[in-house]
Amino acid sequence: MEYKKLVEVYEKLEKTTKRLEKRDIIAGILGECKEDELDKIIYLLQGRVFPQFDERKIGMSSRLILKVISKVSGETVNGVERQWKKIGDLGEVTSFLVQKKKQSTLRSSSKLTIHKVFDNLLKISELEGEGTVNKKIDLVSELIANASPVEAKFIVRTVLEDLRIGVAEGVLRDAIALAYNVDVKAVEKAFNVLVDYGEVAGRAKEKKLGELELVIGRPFKVMLAIKVNNIEEAFDEVGKPALWEFKMDGFRVTIHKNNDEIKLFTRKMEDVTKQFPEVIDLIKENVKAKKGILDSEFVGYDKKIGKYLPFQNISQRIKRKYDIESIAKKFPVEINVFDILNYEGKYLKNEKQLERRKLLEKTIKEKDKKIVLTKKLITDDVSKAKEFFEESLKAGNEGLIAKKIDAIYQPGRRVEGWVKLKSVMENLDLAIIGAEWGTGKRAGFLSSFVLGCKKGNEFLECGMIGTGIKEKSKEGVSFKQLTKLLKPLINKEEGRKVKIKPKIIIEVRYEEIQKSPTYNSGYALRFPRVIRLRNDKPIGEIADLKQIEKLYKGQ
Repeated sequence: MEYKKLVEVYEKLEKTTKRLEKRDIIAGILGECKEDELDKIIYLLQGRVFPQFDERKIGMSSRLILKVISKVSGETVNGVERQWKKIGDLGEVTSFLVQKKKQSTLRSSSKLTIHKVFDNLLKISELEGEGTVNKKIDLVSELIANASPVEAKFIVRTVLEDLRIGVAEGVLRDAIALAYNVDVKAVEKAFNVLVDYGEVAGRAKEKKLGELELVIGRPFKVMLAIKVNNIEEAFDEVGKPALWEFKMDGFRVTIHKNNDEIKLFTRKMEDVTKQFPEVIDLIKENVKAKKGILDSEFVGYDKKIGKYLPFQNISQRIKRKYDIESIAKKFPVEINVFDILNYEGKYLKNEKQLERRKLLEKTIKEKDKKIVLTKKLITDDVSKAKEFFEESLKAGNEGLIAKKIDAIYQPGRRVEGWVKLKSVMENLDLAIIGAEWGTGKRAGFLSSFVLGCKKGNEFLECGMIGTGIKEKSKEGVSFKQLTKLLKPLINKEEGRKVKIKPKIIIEVRYEEIQKSPTYNSGYALRFPRVIRLRNDKPIGEIADLKQIEKLYKGQ
């Protein structure tokens, strides 16, 4: 298939915000493509060349793309950058300059195919060693030189992983179901296990969604809990008796054991095995199964007094690539295991919650402050559950998780099987979608951050925040740290104000939610304060507008 056919789809998707129209447009091209193009088209529609669980990136910065555009168009790098500041989108800049360039000075063009575009982008991600930068520039330049202006725009956006066509997971799911006449729930269920819509689409086309199993060594979407407001509501949701467990303030990790090979994945499906070398032998020695998948929470603690530490103290370990041993000594973790999903190679898909817990207790050899089972209580008594809740809070935890004793584990779902209860009004996880360049002592740093919640494919403003951010980066979140994270994500500047690609998530505490005509969500957080970075959480799981509306009505 020619690349221009996919670009025509991009343009149609760009022009509509209607979910059903997007679904129909995507279903149309899926019905036309050949079998060997299907996964490539699925990935390119997501602005990527790898499945979602794969951590590899195309890996080209905006600065490198400036050089690519300069090389192909004949414009100076400074000239390209001026256009970028004026237009605000490097894709549009590329389209403009390619159109402007006289055809006679361009290399002879040829029709780009899906395979050619995909293969060049894939090669970029695989390049290593001396001369890599120039080779990357050449690979993208080759595509743009043979592209029409509109094709060039979307090539650049894909390389920058900023496609801007509004294809959310739900739209892709529904389009696959429509294209191949399969049940939407079956597509979603398959994706939660495989985390790869390319593979899901191929299976849907062949009517092979069926009963998929979690694979040891491959990440999946973990099961999530619904929030409740009190003990009584929790019992209403999960029934009596319920399995109650401490809710720890750590980060979610699934542990995959295949004999002596151990893999650790976060809730975002990042492989963090190398970041936690000290736990590998612990798992080998204290998990009494040759093969298995465990669900757990890694919790940091102060090794001097044994007290649990807030998530923020250990969150930096997730991204750390250097000095891993020193930071492991500074911020040790305790593995709190709470579920088992595979035992000796058998996927426990139909095993009930209580049975899985019993098996888990036989499988884990506990070692204090090293690897333990989450503390549990099985009861139908409200007063006992409340006492257990207070015990958890005193231990420095967030609260409790209540589980239906006959619930099965459902990857990627917030279902009635699990609920969570916290002590205070729920903090919100929100994206940073804008900011201002600071002045005075904050000159050179971003500040006055704009908070964004989700509504479908959109990100809506719901307040500004500057409190809770440190001037220095010894502890907590600092202006320097946020500027370093956000600067590469700036996609438009207007004076001191910048718009930012939603990618960085912060947990926010606030006094109340107010109605607001200022922000396009219609709501504003009063006295918001940064609690921590949520680099353990995917952008698709930030607070949505419905959640904010519900909290507003219930406060």
